[in-house]
Amino acid sequence: MYNTFATLVDPGDEVIVPTPFWTTYPEAIRLAGGVPVEVFAGPEQDYLVTVEQLEAAVTDKSKILLFVSPSNPTGSVYSPEQVAEIGKWAASKGLWVVTDEIYEHLTYDGVPFTSIATAAPELGDKVVILNGVAKTYAMTGWRVGWMIGPADVIKAATNLQSHATSNVSNIMQIAALAAVSGPLTAVDEMKVAFDRRRKAIVAGLNAIDGVECPTPKGAFYVYADVRALLGKEFPTAAGTATPSTSAELAALILDEVEVAVVPGEAFGPSGYLRLSYALGDEDLATGVARLQDFLGKAK
Repeated sequence: MYNTFATLVDPGDEVIVPTPFWTTYPEAIRLAGGVPVEVFAGPEQDYLVTVEQLEAAVTDKSKILLFVSPSNPTGSVYSPEQVAEIGKWAASKGLWVVTDEIYEHLTYDGVPFTSIATAAPELGDKVVILNGVAKTYAMTGWRVGWMIGPADVIKAATNLQSHATSNVSNIMQIAALAAVSGPLTAVDEMKVAFDRRRKAIVAGLNAIDGVECPTPKGAFYVYADVRALLGKEFPTAAGTATPSTSAELAALILDEVEVAVVPGEAFGPSGYLRLSYALGDEDLATGVARLQDFLGKAK
């Protein structure tokens, strides 16, 4: 991600960033001298931006559209038709597209993964695909990723990489090759567990008054709308507390019931909480039960 933006972005270039976004994206853009332009889609849109929203964000400084499906933090997945429409639109504007496809194998309910690079051939060679082994193959600690793009872009990124961290170790490269060249049997088994936990956490959160949690179609996160809980009073060990932001609510949840959630401020606007269901069923049930008990006491 850093190499891609450092290669493509010149000072002052604007990068359109569908929001909520993974927290690294805008910082990598800023470090390259670019300007992230946030385009927010809320739960009523399943956190999926539209071409009309993107069109409204374009200026004469726009250079890149960042595209992510399935999404972290929301778990939302664009349909093949939506991907093709957005890709065709980006091509018509002469934009580069940087697509993060690290959750490509983690989709549910029969929803397909669609790469914008193949869905919109109009983009030609103005696409850079980012991926890695961390999510699909549960190899987070190995830190292996890759770029696919035009030869001159990859060459420039390679030059940058050679002066930064040099390279991924040979052992890690061999492990990653074994993962991507082998069968997806273990991944399919993981998806069964993820799907079970996905349904459990969505049902558990939606049972709480003031929480709206759309059902994600990919990745292993849910993005709950908790705006209705802000400004309400919660009983605490020290008395009461009235959080006015999701950051304050997340801190309160951690302090009072020892459940870690990430507030919306990390990914865009306040008023939301990201939760991961990449953990054991028992721990998940315990965490959701604690949230139900604590958040259910809001007045």
